[in-house]
Amino acid sequence: MLKRLLAVVLVAATCSLAPARAQEGAAPFDADLQRFAEILGTLHYLRGICGSNEGAKWRNEMQALIDAETPSGERRTRLIAGFNRGYNGFQQTYRTCTPAAQVAIRRYLEEGSRISRDLTARYAN
Repeated sequence: MLKRLLAVVLVAATCSLAPARAQEGAAPFDADLQRFAEILGTLHYLRGICGSNEGAKWRNEMQALIDAETPSGERRTRLIAGFNRGYNGFQQTYRTCTPAAQVAIRRYLEEGSRISRDLTARYAN
């Protein structure tokens, strides 16, 4: 499920974002991408403390999203800030893996999947 989620997001980013780069300013899907970046940051932290042995997988996925989107200036800053907000927010709350952290992981995976599907449905060619 995780690989499918990330593959869909990368396909959506690659296929649908090229026209947005031609225009200056915010793309219509920027809010969704920022939320997705926040989810990636959250998963990077929570999966790490819950012993998933994924290493930098979620950070690498964030880097892949940035590489696919190639945002510059303020857009890039907002995406990175979203990732950091997700990571730091849960770092302040959870020091060890708890049942609540496991529930949060499941919910964020579901939300990330939904965002990925919505972006693909709305913007993929």
